[in-house]
Amino acid sequence: MKSNKILLVTNAFYPDISPRSFRATELAKELVRQGHSVKVLTHPRTGTAAFCANQGIEFKDLGHLTWPVPTVKGSGIVRLFWRVVTRFSTLLFEYPLIQIMPLLKKGLKGESEYDALISVAVPYPVHWGIAAVRTKKNPIAKSWIADCGDPYMGQENDTFKPPFYFGWLEKKFCRKAEFLTVPTSASIKGYYPEFHSKIKVIPQGFRFEDAKIYDGPKTTSKTIFGYGGMFIPGRRDPSELFNFLNALDESFDFEFHIYTITPHLVAPFVEASKGRIQLKPIVDRDALLFEMSKMDFVVNFENIGSTQTPSKLIDYAILKKPILSVKFGDLKTDVVAEFLNGDYKNSMKIENTDQYRIENVAQQFLDLIN
Repeated sequence: MKSNKILLVTNAFYPDISPRSFRATELAKELVRQGHSVKVLTHPRTGTAAFCANQGIEFKDLGHLTWPVPTVKGSGIVRLFWRVVTRFSTLLFEYPLIQIMPLLKKGLKGESEYDALISVAVPYPVHWGIAAVRTKKNPIAKSWIADCGDPYMGQENDTFKPPFYFGWLEKKFCRKAEFLTVPTSASIKGYYPEFHSKIKVIPQGFRFEDAKIYDGPKTTSKTIFGYGGMFIPGRRDPSELFNFLNALDESFDFEFHIYTITPHLVAPFVEASKGRIQLKPIVDRDALLFEMSKMDFVVNFENIGSTQTPSKLIDYAILKKPILSVKFGDLKTDVVAEFLNGDYKNSMKIENTDQYRIENVAQQFLDLIN
């Protein structure tokens, strides 16, 4: 088997806790395991360099993101003003992550003669920055694979659509990349039709054997279930489920454990739950999987539309736990009650779980490279 020289460019990497960090980290580890030379260009974090050295990955410092992040502060009109500034600085200018573009111009200097360049988005300034640097005279690699999580211009789960001018940047990177990779076939329609022929579906991947699963006896008579991920008001929105759970009488003995980076969407319901809805501290993926492996079932909050698929479903597949799938605006209370009573006949099904094994995912990238 040919050993390939691969440059992987990503904003998110170990020890970050995010789907894109998992994508880049797991792929880099597996490519090295399979005998390939991998250099990762990313931001320095505590532990990143040591992790790369331990895994046989070459690490190159992309530099820190130094532009200040607008923060919501004050109260009343002042607080509203800063909410608007924070929201629209991201929407209109992709600030502060647009700084990735000049960082990449510097970070990619001198990089050449790779068999493949794999870039991981979101955020999309990763792809935009490479498109600005990569030319016929300076291709950096024989082929460029632009790996995409959620679509950018064609996204369906933000309150506002991106401004039209970002479409120019999207089309530029799509023209320059040899391949675009997306996690599900449903994602394809989130991209401009003229680039559909370049799109390859490669799902998120993990090494199943690395997951630590609890295999002891159940330690409580309560029904314990959980969710790990972010919430989006009006879309991946938990309020209907929370209101239903809080209205149940005390004969329903349960605890709903929630691990999220958007706790403000949960907090208003916690006190009324009388301990049945619990906000838990954020933990790394391995610890989260172990905690969820102790539960009776897990919860999935569906996205709006079909172009964005929660990557947590792969973790749920690894756990082999029943999945209660909830859609905002269409809460099926009878199904929720079934789950609370231990009846899982309406559990969400995840087909062909082997497609999510990292060894199979890495091979699909190698097939594109070769």
